[in-house]
Amino acid sequence: MPYTSNRIRSALRGSSCLAFAAGLATITAPAFAEDVKTSQEIVVTAQRENATHVENGGSAGVLGNKPAEDLPFNVRSFDSTLILNQQPKSLGEVLENDPTVRTTYGYGNAAEAFVIRGFELYGDDVGLNGLYGITPRQLIAPELFDQVQVLNGSSAFLNGAAPGGSGLGGSVNLLLKHAGQSDLNRVTLGYTSDSHFGGSFDVSRRFGDLGVRINGNYQDGQMGIDREDRMSQVLGVGLDWSHGPVRMSLDLAYQKVRVDDLRPKVTIYTSVVPSVPDSDANYAQAYTYSKLRDIFGVFNFEYDFADNATMWFKAGARDGSEDGIYGGFNLFDATTGDGSGNALYVPRTDNNEAVEAGARAKVGSVITQEFVVGANASWQVNRNAFDFLYGPGFAGFSTNLYDTPQVDIPRSTLVGGDLNDPYPISRTRLWSAFASDTIGFWDDRILVTGGLRLQTIKIKSYGYYDGGALSSVYDDDAVTPVVGLVVKPVEGVSLYANRIEALQQGPTAGFGAANFGEVFPPYVSTQYEVGGKVKVGPMFASLAWYQIKKPYGYIDNSTLVYAINGTQRNRGVEFTLNGEVLPGLRLISGLSVTKAKLLASADANAGTEAKGVPDWTANANLEWDTPLEGFTLTGRVTYTGKQWVDVANTLRLPDWTIFNAGARYVFAAGDVPVTLRFNVDNIADKRYWASAYDDFSAALLQGQPRTFKASISADF
Repeated sequence: MPYTSNRIRSALRGSSCLAFAAGLATITAPAFAEDVKTSQEIVVTAQRENATHVENGGSAGVLGNKPAEDLPFNVRSFDSTLILNQQPKSLGEVLENDPTVRTTYGYGNAAEAFVIRGFELYGDDVGLNGLYGITPRQLIAPELFDQVQVLNGSSAFLNGAAPGGSGLGGSVNLLLKHAGQSDLNRVTLGYTSDSHFGGSFDVSRRFGDLGVRINGNYQDGQMGIDREDRMSQVLGVGLDWSHGPVRMSLDLAYQKVRVDDLRPKVTIYTSVVPSVPDSDANYAQAYTYSKLRDIFGVFNFEYDFADNATMWFKAGARDGSEDGIYGGFNLFDATTGDGSGNALYVPRTDNNEAVEAGARAKVGSVITQEFVVGANASWQVNRNAFDFLYGPGFAGFSTNLYDTPQVDIPRSTLVGGDLNDPYPISRTRLWSAFASDTIGFWDDRILVTGGLRLQTIKIKSYGYYDGGALSSVYDDDAVTPVVGLVVKPVEGVSLYANRIEALQQGPTAGFGAANFGEVFPPYVSTQYEVGGKVKVGPMFASLAWYQIKKPYGYIDNSTLVYAINGTQRNRGVEFTLNGEVLPGLRLISGLSVTKAKLLASADANAGTEAKGVPDWTANANLEWDTPLEGFTLTGRVTYTGKQWVDVANTLRLPDWTIFNAGARYVFAAGDVPVTLRFNVDNIADKRYWASAYDDFSAALLQGQPRTFKASISADF
């Protein structure tokens, strides 16, 4: 009955939303004809402000905000307009616009992870206003953010070591919304198939030097996958103050997300890749859920103590709470779909803090130098416990991929920690000091950057079975250098190269490993990259070649022990092209080619290619402002190449392509611009295995079904 009641409430909310939208359109229609000239100006302005585009360049960590042509790295930013237009439900749906990024999930739970240059980026390691550990770690609702910034390649010098140990192939940084120069009063109502409804508001004001922005979103209901239900609530408050040489901001945010009946990944123990179930099929058990709650905030302070010098300080904190019953699916027969299921209950809390302080100064004229010095630190406490719900002998229960029966929750098999009051399982402290110098020659047409970061990682691990007694301590440091070169031979052309090392927290042995929970020492990896960027009018193109080497971990087939005994080398080429091709015709596109190989290793699979890394990925987004005033058509094609399912390279997923399309229409309701949006994702309702990326097993993630999205926004 609770499930049915939720559906009824969702339907009532949706009916109210649609009634309001219809009423608004009916009431305001006459106003459109009353003042044609004024209406035209309103529509043209709103259509231009609604245009989706990519900003090249942006925040480069401790190096500051830089245009793309001055950076020996690639940085792209997707703004809040794209989020409003595409109506994504998570950060992963925003990053689907990037041709170099693909999204996967964790084991059994609603935890997005991103594959960049063939390496994972966990939600734990997504930055917020340049700080790690402050962003919600599993699912990130995108409505609070003004920009989603993607930096391709290692960024340990720029941002410090990622506390979760990921982000070697690239990083993501989120910027929260602040008030602009113009007042904003925006209300949006939205619908996503099958019965998911929501509404949001966004208000900003400036009171002299003080800016205030408050925005929130609530949505709930069933998604396109049968029985899968998602609810999210977010609220953000951004305050900023700027006067003379001083700039300050304070951001506070709340996020609550719940996912019921999440369709799990499929761990396969078969000699062939199984056929893909129906696009909306759900092989989850009805008792599975993920419940996430986060309260987080960031304070920023900047002071220009000279015309050419700035100091900064930033601090952030997050209090996170999670619990859920996560479902596992093990496939044993690819023909019949027979397999076994299990469940895992995990309560968890996180308490994280992070700070950073530094100074930046630029001196000289004929030869310039920009010095940066500073330090940062983060502290993280993870409290969790687990209950393996596998039944007697860890046997699980019988199930089927193509005709899934619903069963009772299996009996508890193994409990670790205190389920009612989880105690600390790990305490992580990261500290670093950094210094760099960028020397500019020939009116800064040649820029040479050199930098060093002393990084320390201290990890305390505690036992699950002995009341949380200290089991191990790792405390080590390393100096990681960076060298970058930018050459701008002619206007609009920038050539670059970099060499950067990264110190990363070691991985933790996951489920399925005999040494489950063991935390491994940090390790150093190295990246080399060369590339070029070209800007011609409103068009921007970039091309990069890279190589990254890192230590590689795997589970030994005979002992089932997870260990770091190998080396992985990823080589690839990336190309992006975006901008306004013609007036009113905008393009976001690119492709990536990746060759990920396992080298020196005691494992029998040495010499094979890494699993879950597509050999090709490509995207093309188009927007066209049609001759019909206020009417814009949109479309996106997403291609993902073949990828290995297993480390031995015996199973391979085929490539796949999906198409999205949409339209939006702006009209004037008196002096109020109103925007109608309609999108269809996966138009052909294609069935496909989207990803085989998984740290510990051969597991498949099924792609999303055809999904309809509609919304109406009014800017008062």
